[in-house]
Amino acid sequence: MVRQPRVELAGSANLELVSGVVHLRPEDAVWEAMLSGWRSQQQARNLRRGTYGPREMQVRAFHVYTNEYPWLWTPAHMDEWSATLTTEKGLAPSTVRGYQGTLRLFSEYIIDPRYSWALVCEERFGTHPVAICHEWNTIPHLQGYEGDPEARPFTRTELQRFLNFTDDQVERALRSGRKGALAAYRDATLFKVIYGWGLRRTEASKLDTVDFGRNPKAPQFGRYGTLNVRYGKAKKGQPPRRRNVLTVMAWAAEAVQDYAENVRPLFGFPDHPALWITERGGRLRPGSINDRFEEYRDALKLPKELTPHSLRHSYVTHLTEDGVDRRFIQQQVGHECDSSLAIYTHVSDDFMNTSLQKALAPAFAGV
Repeated sequence: MVRQPRVELAGSANLELVSGVVHLRPEDAVWEAMLSGWRSQQQARNLRRGTYGPREMQVRAFHVYTNEYPWLWTPAHMDEWSATLTTEKGLAPSTVRGYQGTLRLFSEYIIDPRYSWALVCEERFGTHPVAICHEWNTIPHLQGYEGDPEARPFTRTELQRFLNFTDDQVERALRSGRKGALAAYRDATLFKVIYGWGLRRTEASKLDTVDFGRNPKAPQFGRYGTLNVRYGKAKKGQPPRRRNVLTVMAWAAEAVQDYAENVRPLFGFPDHPALWITERGGRLRPGSINDRFEEYRDALKLPKELTPHSLRHSYVTHLTEDGVDRRFIQQQVGHECDSSLAIYTHVSDDFMNTSLQKALAPAFAGV
């Protein structure tokens, strides 16, 4: 019987450690080889540097915190570190869970017998790594939303005030004859698009002029009947998720059409693909969107908890109040689960009272 040669997996100790080499600091050599192997293992799984790079930084930070090598880590180290993150650094539960997940992945990698790190540690240091993450010392994912409870959408009155104010800034710039009228017009349209199609700030910043298209089922919107969102929020380790958002607000379609066809060309740079362009020919960045939003919000003395993301919340909330099907809204905003949609829904008291009256009406019909 012919024995098949053993195939080493990417990240295996035998591939990372050179046999016969004597190191002055063997512990450091094995530690760095572990990290190099983990990097190779993740690259073999087609993960991007933007994913495995931050993970490695978190593992290195844990090493500094414990002042121990991985083959000496224990669940107690995880307990102490997690407590530090929550009590001293005040990190959100979702952030702490993400850090714990990274440590879990690394721990599972070095104890997996297929990669032989436990065997190497036993031979060289007389001990071996153990699992340090368990259900009793990590944060479970029990609910769909763990963000700031103060986050909320605009009321319809607040939204109207905000959008009116953005338009007023264009008129003010034109009357004064100062620079900035084009940028003010761009930003006024940008905020209408974020609300009108329920976008995230980053999704909006990366829109190109060609991302709008026709919807044969809604010809009244012309070439602005659909919006192809190419940079939707990605899952960890995966590329951005694309989705098509159907136009539902005629006034928003008219606003972006006017900007794209009459104002956008005045910036110059006709070959630049970006929908939102700066005076110097660059693409408008998410940070700039946030800065302008806060400037307008504070000028109106609106609550600080309102953020650009509140416009997306408002899109979901207002469509819900208008009776639009939840499944349709879910697909529009790119949520896989209907339960995730609940974090965006903060319907008004008027809507709740109307719904209550409808629910009670049959019971009192004969009274």
